[in-house]
Amino acid sequence: MARTAAPGTRERILDVATALFYTEGVRAVGMSRIIGEVGCGKNLLYAHFPSKTDLVAAYLDRFREWRDRAETAALREAGNDPADRLVALVEEIAGRLRRPDFRGCPFRNLLTEFPGGDEQPERMAREYLEQTRELVGRLARETGAADPEGLADRVWLIIDGLYASGFRERAADIAPEMVREAIAAAR
Repeated sequence: MARTAAPGTRERILDVATALFYTEGVRAVGMSRIIGEVGCGKNLLYAHFPSKTDLVAAYLDRFREWRDRAETAALREAGNDPADRLVALVEEIAGRLRRPDFRGCPFRNLLTEFPGGDEQPERMAREYLEQTRELVGRLARETGAADPEGLADRVWLIIDGLYASGFRERAADIAPEMVREAIAAAR
């Protein structure tokens, strides 16, 4: 007779996979490693996540939810001024860089590991980055900048730079000021 999975098993599997994928990379972590770390059977893992692709998609969904909540909170706290909101967006990212467990952007990391991939996780990562870039573009247009797309490109480059050099705390310190300077120059 098959055993019934303990409540919370799916979340426990996802917790372990999230930690491993984020710190070591998706390609480096196999399903057998996750099974070993969770302490569950192969059938139980595959009952919740039929493939590694499904598990990676759930990992990215989880990060997306976290990012959406953090982004929404930062924008809400910034008020209605689009310039303040652009700065708040970058400050929120810069704040994460200061955390000892920071390992970059999981969406960018995945696309670095699988640059030409077209599985669900790669599509999810591209969609997230496109939507975030659209938000930056919308906020840049709302600032009244003479060249809003140029401003959006500059802010996006600063955000990309944060992720690329995020292990250097100085980048997190100067990025919000760089955005303020880019906004001032664009007006």
